[in-house]
Amino acid sequence: MAIVDASRSVRAEARYVRAAPRKAQLIVDQIRGRTVPEARAVLAFMTRDAARDVRKVLDSAVANAEANHGLVGDELVVSAAYVGAGPTLKRWRARARGRVGRIRKRTCHITVALALPSGEAIPEPVERPAPVAAPLPEEPAAEEAVPAEEASPEEEPKAKPTRTPREQAPEAEAADEEAKRKPKRTRAAKQKAAGEPGAGEPEAAKPRTRQRKKTTETEGSEG
Repeated sequence: MAIVDASRSVRAEARYVRAAPRKAQLIVDQIRGRTVPEARAVLAFMTRDAARDVRKVLDSAVANAEANHGLVGDELVVSAAYVGAGPTLKRWRARARGRVGRIRKRTCHITVALALPSGEAIPEPVERPAPVAAPLPEEPAAEEAVPAEEASPEEEPKAKPTRTPREQAPEAEAADEEAKRKPKRTRAAKQKAAGEPGAGEPEAAKPRTRQRKKTTETEGSEG
């Protein structure tokens, strides 16, 4: 889209713009011979659709003058602005009685040239230094693995990774089931295991009041 002329003007060109050449020509006639600020003001208040395309070409020409030649865009003048016809796209539309209607979609090429108001020659393009590729960061050297035999005995073993409560849940359930299956220990067995005095001796028999009553009744009957 940008073409630079090294003689007395800096220009920019937009090719294959989807606008009719006749309509675009009416717009560029309004900015020819004006300064860049005046041309931008005129294009900003125009209601035609092609004014946006012409504004883009004007901004591109100003950017070329500022970036490539070190000029100030607001000090330049639109020395030339013209529109050339581009290829026409042909389409068809159905009409009555089997006929067709021809549709022509026009395209155009818009060119805008800027120059200094005094007519002086445009300075030579500014030379830009070639981009230098940044050096890649050096990769750290890989540490050599120490064999198990040569490892020093002072190295402490790595701590086992802690397990989450979800991982410990199956083991806790298994321990509860084993505790339920084991027979319950009596009080005497617990005392014996603890080494308390009197452990292992049988408990004193409780008096059987019911049997004694029966014996007294039988003795009275015999007398």
